[in-house]
Amino acid sequence: MVGTTRRTSLRTVALIGIVIALVVAILLSIGFGSNRLSLASVLHGLFAYDGTADDVVVRDDRLPRTLVGVVVGMALGLAGALMQAVTRNPIAEPGLLGINHGAAFAIVAGSALLSVHDPDQLIWLAFGGALLGTWLVSVIGGAISPIRLVLAGVAVQAVFVGLNQAFQVINTHNLDQMRFWLVGSLVNRDLAGFAGLVPFFVAGMVIAAVLAGPLNVIALGEDTARGLGANPAVTRLAGMVAVGLLSAAATAACGPIAFVGLMTPHLVRLMVGQDERWVLALSALSAPVLLLICDVLGRVLGSPGEIQVGVMMDIVGGIAFVLVVRRLKAVRR
Repeated sequence: MVGTTRRTSLRTVALIGIVIALVVAILLSIGFGSNRLSLASVLHGLFAYDGTADDVVVRDDRLPRTLVGVVVGMALGLAGALMQAVTRNPIAEPGLLGINHGAAFAIVAGSALLSVHDPDQLIWLAFGGALLGTWLVSVIGGAISPIRLVLAGVAVQAVFVGLNQAFQVINTHNLDQMRFWLVGSLVNRDLAGFAGLVPFFVAGMVIAAVLAGPLNVIALGEDTARGLGANPAVTRLAGMVAVGLLSAAATAACGPIAFVGLMTPHLVRLMVGQDERWVLALSALSAPVLLLICDVLGRVLGSPGEIQVGVMMDIVGGIAFVLVVRRLKAVRR
């Protein structure tokens, strides 16, 4: 009883801490850019808008970018936590396994070959590409061996990246339009174009919320799960559909961004344990913190220009991936 109370208290503290960190990350994202705004200017633009130059920067430029970053971060964190739970593989993640690049390939191909540019149409292409990437990785790598799965993901990702580059070389106009998007970027994101993607984000998040309980049961073993009334096959299928929806919508919004869904679930599990209800919820809240902080770092380090958030995530995530693998080896010894 004491242990349960203490665990609940720790999880509540973790939840409060992550919410505070998210608020701070949002304020930093709105405050930093080509010209830095004070906290007072940020709050004035958010809550007392009267049309000043700083207010316009806050409302029309940085707030839409930040809100898109929050939703995309939530989707990527949730997709990573879902993949790790569904495959029972601690290094599964949509960006690392080529799923995001599959979505990106479908969008680039549709844009180059079919002249599709409407976000409402691009999302369906992205969803199909994400499912294609998932299927290829599953067929080649399976879900049993983490290393085999990662190698399959790297191979699939390399193929998609090569195809994307081929389309860009063939169509130079398409290259100019897509080159920043393909590295993963929050630049010039507007809420009007983003609105069409919201139903896909919501659908993926709702499915993830419904699966939180069954995923806990499946973690006990398939025979036990069936004895308790769960259906592992249906749960895994629904989980991968949710991963496809979240990854496709995030990629359609900002391009392929890797490592967000790898890092945050591991950090969350260190804080709250293995209960998937907490892991999924806190991964969704903590991932935007990571994404926004990397976006702010890209603006600061790249000033007067900026380093795209996808590049920053590759740098930070590559280091984190090495640490995760080393930790897994230490646990198994």
